[in-house]
Amino acid sequence: MVVLPYGKILRIDLSRSDDTLSHSTYEPIHEEFAKKYLGGRGFGARILFDEVPAKTDPLSPENKLIIATGPLNGLLIPGAGKASFITKSPANGGWADSSIGGHFGTEMRYAGIDVIILEHAARKPSVLVIDDEKVKLIDGSKYWGKGSLETELELKKDLGHDFRIVTIGPAGEKFVTFSCITGDYGRNAGRCGVGAVMGSKNLKAIAIRGSKDIKVHDAKKVRALTEEIIAMFLKNPNLKVWQNYGTMTTVPWAQAAGCMSVRNFSTGIFEHADSIDEKSMREQVAIADRSCFGCPMSCGKFSESKKHGTRIEGPEYETTALLGANCGISSMDDIVHANYLCDELGIDTISAGNIVGFVMECFEKGIITKEEIDGIEANFGNSEAAFELIRKMALKEGVGELLSKGVRAVAAKWGKGSEKFAMQVKNLEWSGYESRGAPGMALSYGTADVGAHHNRAWVIAYEIAQGDKRYSPEGKAEKVIELQHIRPMFDQLGCCRLQWVELGLDLNYYPKFVNAVTGWDFTLADLLKSSERIYNLTRAFNVREGFGRKDDYVPERVLTEPLTEGPAKGHFVSREVYEKLLDHYYELRGWDKNGVPTLKKLEELGLADVAKKIGAE
Repeated sequence: MVVLPYGKILRIDLSRSDDTLSHSTYEPIHEEFAKKYLGGRGFGARILFDEVPAKTDPLSPENKLIIATGPLNGLLIPGAGKASFITKSPANGGWADSSIGGHFGTEMRYAGIDVIILEHAARKPSVLVIDDEKVKLIDGSKYWGKGSLETELELKKDLGHDFRIVTIGPAGEKFVTFSCITGDYGRNAGRCGVGAVMGSKNLKAIAIRGSKDIKVHDAKKVRALTEEIIAMFLKNPNLKVWQNYGTMTTVPWAQAAGCMSVRNFSTGIFEHADSIDEKSMREQVAIADRSCFGCPMSCGKFSESKKHGTRIEGPEYETTALLGANCGISSMDDIVHANYLCDELGIDTISAGNIVGFVMECFEKGIITKEEIDGIEANFGNSEAAFELIRKMALKEGVGELLSKGVRAVAAKWGKGSEKFAMQVKNLEWSGYESRGAPGMALSYGTADVGAHHNRAWVIAYEIAQGDKRYSPEGKAEKVIELQHIRPMFDQLGCCRLQWVELGLDLNYYPKFVNAVTGWDFTLADLLKSSERIYNLTRAFNVREGFGRKDDYVPERVLTEPLTEGPAKGHFVSREVYEKLLDHYYELRGWDKNGVPTLKKLEELGLADVAKKIGAE
């Protein structure tokens, strides 16, 4: 007998509800739907495509914010603590999703909920409180204007410390296009501006508490598989490395490979890398280790800036690369404080560091004057300037009004050639990997559905392991697609990818878990086919909004400027090479020359109705 492990969909029309949310409804998750889309990003993709019409303003009440978990969430499977926030992007009007670790997603499942669909907007600043079946809005006016972290602490005092809470900061309230949603005092759904959409709905926070069991098909099998992989992890020498350093182990690796983001991606080598590496973090600022639900990796590091008197979970590699090396900042204390400012104000550390680095390069090149940026001496390495720019962009104060729109908008305003080194794709700022020596990674950034985000396909590790072959485009489109089909699977199942990436967990364990949980008979190929379905569905969402080949290009810096130092010295991804990569990628995917999924491909994936809606041929 099949036992569906899924809870229900909780749909809330915030505009029509009184304080008891009498207009909230519960809807079942049917097996056919679950088998096709699995959960998480998959559920969100189908719901958003069906329910948010083309050309909807992302910050209007007609947009929806969807929070979705996966079938493995809430079980003691290492890494099964992820939830996805799905919406239409306020940065570019296309597809947006961002995942959060910690404990919020698991608490949703303990409340019997797999998906929350937030519709329209509350009448006043509000907090959504879900306590098992009890759902209500409470007045959020006393929290409005406060920081994300401060709000979480105050709500725990007001509601109870056993609630799991996600919040937005002032940036989300002000619709900053890279504002985030924060939970567990420093875990973030950081990318794509999901916090701005939550702010547009007059929602300061969501608090949830659950006490239900999750039914599974074969609990003994789930437990046996869990014990089996934990035993494997405990024997893995890399586990201790991750428990000590987390993602900060990437700093020396990126430095050695010449792919760190340094001074607005002008180079891949940072002369002060040993001041911001994993050992510096451990010795200078780390005070505790933190884990997401049910995970032995403990890759989260809770840190303190003694210089500034602030504490936060972090920094991890992306934050260190973007707020550190990309801004020429070499102090771990300053990086921790910048991390704290971003989390408290509610902005993505990747986008913030990218924009600050861009401002600093423009300032040093004389493209802008000090007067144009509110009197800030924005030289590389000036941490006080970085702090002030972060504050201004989060609060939309002075020059921050422009910066809050993202680096593409800033470059369009300032001009003078700055567009060539505005590091973004689809108005999502480039994350922490210099890619002129990695054509596959450049293609991954260019073709990512959300924009320049490494977590869609971290192909650069594969490329660097190739030695001199890393610079060749051969086989790179194939590898990008392979990884773009693996990564959505984790978001669909509600899992973290690090157990696979860093501890070498065989992907074939995931269908074993799915089958033990559901009673289905899935193979890994079945899961990856579902992931391919999701990637094509999010592509179709973007196509419906007017996206195409023109939106899949990387910045001019990547295509025209050779690196001047490091292992990849002299290399860049020429426009000719990139065009051929893009053509080959589209061909392999079954998309036309403009990057539109063909009718044949969409029908193959069971998306014939989607094909009709985008006019696929």
